[in-house]
Amino acid sequence: MKIRFILAFIFLIVAKGHSQDLSENLSLEEAITYALEHNYSAINANRDIIDAQKQKWATIADGLPQISGALSYQNQLKQVITLIPAEFFSGEAGTFEPVIFSEPQQVSASATLSQQIFDGTYIVGVQATKTFLNYSANNKEKTDLEVRKAVVEAYGNVLLAQESISILEKNQATLAKNLFETTKIFENGLGEEESVEQLQITLSSVESQLKNAIRLQDITLKMLNTLIGKPIDSPTRLTENLDDLTVKQINLDLLESPLNIENNVDYKLALNLNEQRSLELKLEKSRALPTLNAYINYGSTSYSDSFDFLKGDPEWYDYSILGFDLNIPIFSSLKRSASTQRARIALEKAKTQFTEAQEQIRLQWQRAKSDYTLAIEEYETAKNNLALAERIEKKNEIKYFEGLASSFELRQAQTQLYSAQQEYLQSMVRVINTKTALETILNND
Repeated sequence: MKIRFILAFIFLIVAKGHSQDLSENLSLEEAITYALEHNYSAINANRDIIDAQKQKWATIADGLPQISGALSYQNQLKQVITLIPAEFFSGEAGTFEPVIFSEPQQVSASATLSQQIFDGTYIVGVQATKTFLNYSANNKEKTDLEVRKAVVEAYGNVLLAQESISILEKNQATLAKNLFETTKIFENGLGEEESVEQLQITLSSVESQLKNAIRLQDITLKMLNTLIGKPIDSPTRLTENLDDLTVKQINLDLLESPLNIENNVDYKLALNLNEQRSLELKLEKSRALPTLNAYINYGSTSYSDSFDFLKGDPEWYDYSILGFDLNIPIFSSLKRSASTQRARIALEKAKTQFTEAQEQIRLQWQRAKSDYTLAIEEYETAKNNLALAERIEKKNEIKYFEGLASSFELRQAQTQLYSAQQEYLQSMVRVINTKTALETILNND
């Protein structure tokens, strides 16, 4: 009974964790958090870090003791014959006797312990592992920033599609009502057929836009699911509201934040490239240094005229060797010199690219601040314009049904309103996206 209770408790915990992991309701921050763990690029970036750690150990292990074993078997199907002067066997001088010096079958087993004592390329390689680890970590950071930026844009696009549907449905309902009333007026002989046709044209256009917005909502939701790492057809509901989210994204203090260029991930990657090129130069220089390795070998060999080595009858003959290998580079026909010069040129190019990267980052920062400022200004303008367009459209609608405005004037006011609505929606999305772009450049924790 107790075991059943424990199993049931564990099942509830797992089920609860699974349901939270695949929650249908997502705020923007929840979507970002989920994506940083489940996005395909983020997953592979984590694997790259693990791979770099394994590569570090593989490099270090090259300089540690290495043990290898060998086992060989030979069967001389046709043995080598050596001629020996016959007088060694009391034979006639000037003649030779054929002699076979070994048994036809031979088995050898050996083990060798080797140790690297000095190798300049190994020292540089170990130093390079730190740079490689830093590069992998910085690449993971850049991937996370790109994922975050992409999720914000995708989340905003879904909200944009949803808000567009809501507005278009309201416009459709208003137009359908106007068309119905105008048709009745025309049928009673109090209006013109052109007024009905004008409203039909406007209504058809809005209905077409509504159908497209519904399709876009489905597509943008699937894009968001794919981006955050959920199955494409997973049910996902966004808990944010586009208006509220936009207001939260307006932060004028962000425009006053100084640029600490060392926090910028592109700066870090450019610095990694410089470190890599510097190590490559050291590597080429180290190739002119001597290398010293030591080894000790122990083995045993047995001979027999038949394969009876496993029976314990053949005698085994042991041997052991202690040795050192010293390799001193003397002359390479200037190959090493040319390789060193190429590495030095690559380092100078990396330094130039590093300087260029810093200037580009500063320029991107200025541009991002300008874009964010403009987005906020355009949002306020679009908001005011929408309010004006709504009042103008309402006045023209009243005038139209009172006979003081033509259907053409009403359609102009409606078109102006629809344009203001879309501009307002787009302005909110621009505020959200430009703020994210600025935060990506600043990369302040």
